[in-house]
Amino acid sequence: MTLSLTHEADAQRTGGGVKNVVLVHGTWADGSSWAKIIPLLEAQGLHVIAVQNPLTSLGDDVAATKRAIALQDGPVLLVGHSWGGVVVTEAGNDPNVKGLVYVAAAVPDEGQSFLELVQTAPATPGNDEIRPDAYGFVSMTRKGIYEDFAQDLPEAERELILVTQGPQAFSALQEKVTHAAWKTRPSWYVVAGNDRMINPDLERSLAKKIGATTLELNTSHVPMLSQPERVAAFIAEAARQVDVHEYAQEK
Repeated sequence: MTLSLTHEADAQRTGGGVKNVVLVHGTWADGSSWAKIIPLLEAQGLHVIAVQNPLTSLGDDVAATKRAIALQDGPVLLVGHSWGGVVVTEAGNDPNVKGLVYVAAAVPDEGQSFLELVQTAPATPGNDEIRPDAYGFVSMTRKGIYEDFAQDLPEAERELILVTQGPQAFSALQEKVTHAAWKTRPSWYVVAGNDRMINPDLERSLAKKIGATTLELNTSHVPMLSQPERVAAFIAEAARQVDVHEYAQEK
């Protein structure tokens, strides 16, 4: 069923649902990783913006995300993929954020970094395909992109991911979250059952830990590209379910 703009406006007035969705990409990606999701959400009457993370530090990515949140004209549903889960866990403390959606994402606790979190589970094959450069950034090999990051996408799409990947500052992966927004916001989680970057069992345990409404898909690390219709429908349903008055930032 298509959600009309009028329906969405009524939901805003009665305290249920949000109309603004802010999408946060992960490592070795940019905002275009949401290219298949954006039109599907807009067709549901939602206003969507994709953040362009600099991937230089957790602080820089949180700042970029908070600038995007500030541009919205009302309550926000914040969505993070992979490393973007760390970003939304911190940036989600913004008072305009009313709900969080994690897509094959890291969900650290307070005082925990991305690396500390993923090391609590057995290593995945993609870990062996990460390469550092001379400037303190890390990238994925061709083999890693093709076989571990996006193995269920057509070759042309995997090649595009490979050549447009954004290297990440390794030091960012060691930065710790200070305040975990999932403790005060309702959460949703898309588990990627065939993920070869973040351990799927870790994803399942994280979803359970934060009490997230969960959807599991048999996809690679990029379910928003391999099964965009399912992921978009899940995000749109989360936007409808958020109560914009119930969840306020703790002081």
